[in-house]
Amino acid sequence: MQSVVRTRRLLGSCTVRSLIAYRTPRADSTCSRSTSAARSISTGGTKSRIQEAISDHNTSFGFEKVSEEQKQSRVKDVFTSVASNYDLMNDVSSFGIHRCWKDHLVNRIRPVPGLQLLDVAGGTGDIAMRFLKQAKINGLRLGIRSETETKAIVYDINPAMLTVGRSRPGVPPESQLSWVEGNAEELPFNSESFDVVTIGFGIRNVTHMDRVLKETYRVLKPGGRFLCLEFSHVENPLLARAYDLYSFQIIPVMGQLLAGDWKSYQYLVESIRKFPNQELFADMLRDAGFKCVSYENLLNGVAAIHVGFKL
Repeated sequence: MQSVVRTRRLLGSCTVRSLIAYRTPRADSTCSRSTSAARSISTGGTKSRIQEAISDHNTSFGFEKVSEEQKQSRVKDVFTSVASNYDLMNDVSSFGIHRCWKDHLVNRIRPVPGLQLLDVAGGTGDIAMRFLKQAKINGLRLGIRSETETKAIVYDINPAMLTVGRSRPGVPPESQLSWVEGNAEELPFNSESFDVVTIGFGIRNVTHMDRVLKETYRVLKPGGRFLCLEFSHVENPLLARAYDLYSFQIIPVMGQLLAGDWKSYQYLVESIRKFPNQELFADMLRDAGFKCVSYENLLNGVAAIHVGFKL
């Protein structure tokens, strides 16, 4: 059932419910199934579709087919190129809507003092800084105190993105927010270290999604949550046409005018179209071991938030 949700502002902080239109989260029926039935999710046709999607993703740089080594190198080059203008382009190309979606993602976490967050492909730190701010607000509002300090780690393969993030105004101290460079396919953290792991607009740019999902599962504590905010597939045909027109005809032009970089933004648009649809990506989370998987469409599927638990 579609719900219309209005926001008070386009830029800056948004209301709890995100923006304009979202669909009630679609729950994973495996939460109430027997163990044997839940295992069947990753067998037969579903397993085959997952493997096919992974194979295609591993060698796709937008619409271009490349080797896995070329993909990792070229994606890194893209984000090195766009790093200095990344936040500005996000605001302009999305009309500020990305801020509302990130606010909504963090509100779904319901941060409280003492939680430990890992933000994979965290870039300039948008989600991690929102998390820390909201944990402090919720702690004061609810009267919650913790002997363990609330901490967040921004983890990203691109040093240019991390450099931009560190230089942003209002960055929390290192005791609360750490910046770590590395590959999401090999997280340098002990198993069961984090209460929450997030990825915002980053999973589609990794080379091996299956490895990243398994790594996020490994570092989560039992009972921990994984939340992934990513561009997805629009369900309404008319909106899909308009979105395609805007994406392919306008966004690369904006990239050229504001950042002097047409090709990088052309890749980013193409990578969205190559990303698995909502149901298939949910199956990929289940295949990685996550339980009670659900997803929530934002703006009729322009983006989606997928959630999975380590139980």
